[in-house]
Amino acid sequence: MPATEYAVNVESECPYCGEPLELAVDEFGGRRQAYVEDCTVCCRPIEIHVTVSGDDVDVRVCRQDE
Repeated sequence: MPATEYAVNVESECPYCGEPLELAVDEFGGRRQAYVEDCTVCCRPIEIHVTVSGDDVDVRVCRQDE
């Protein structure tokens, strides 16, 4: 997914199947963000937690059943 002028691309991997993920994170979507996105390979729901602090963007992905 290409980044927009308000998003940065962050690489991670699916916590179920290990498939590499490229997430477009909206830096202006709030200091803390949480949403669910399905893996494009195994179609399982991935919880995505984002923390933005200045120029730093921290992304944590986890299984929805954890």
